[in-house]
Amino acid sequence: MQHRIPLSPAGRPLFAFDLDGTITTREILPCLAERVGMAGEMTELTRRTVNGELDFARSFRTRFEMLRSIPLPLAHESIAAIPLDPHIEAFINTRPKDCAVITGNLDLWILPLRKRLACRWFSSRGAVVNGELTLLSVLDKGRAMDELARAGRPIVAIGESMNDVPMFIKASAGIAFAGVHAPAPEIRRLAGRTADSGASLCALLEAFAG
Repeated sequence: MQHRIPLSPAGRPLFAFDLDGTITTREILPCLAERVGMAGEMTELTRRTVNGELDFARSFRTRFEMLRSIPLPLAHESIAAIPLDPHIEAFINTRPKDCAVITGNLDLWILPLRKRLACRWFSSRGAVVNGELTLLSVLDKGRAMDELARAGRPIVAIGESMNDVPMFIKASAGIAFAGVHAPAPEIRRLAGRTADSGASLCALLEAFAG
């Protein structure tokens, strides 16, 4: 399925990016799980979630419970070391008002990445209550897209996993990103376009932005 977006100046698009496996070159939670010796188990849970075998919200709550004991400074140290695709990072920071990151990951964990990307963020929310990390809400990517749509501009979705489907359903156009993982078949179907590297993705995004 290929979507068309308006080409008039008023139709200048917004770009909605998934985070894990799109902007980051590694999945975040397995990296964090290395701190508590659960990398193997976390990798398998993450793989099944990315492939749509597990409900994202339920899976995220399970994975949160596995990792909640990690002190935030140690979590930030691990996550700050995760590489970002340099082409995508540069594209976002060149056009921060035209970009948004929509991720199910936890706001308190991903603070180091939020500081690197000066755009709008939508994420799951947490808080420290009586010294313990607490999960307040798991992001609904469809609702995040609804909020972005209030600007009245077309939206280009970029992602690769099954939990990105709500973004692609509500987008004016989509690009499946294959730079880290093979995109889910449903994402390929909804997107109609695939980019196999950060450089080729940003060339497509420049065409939309132009």
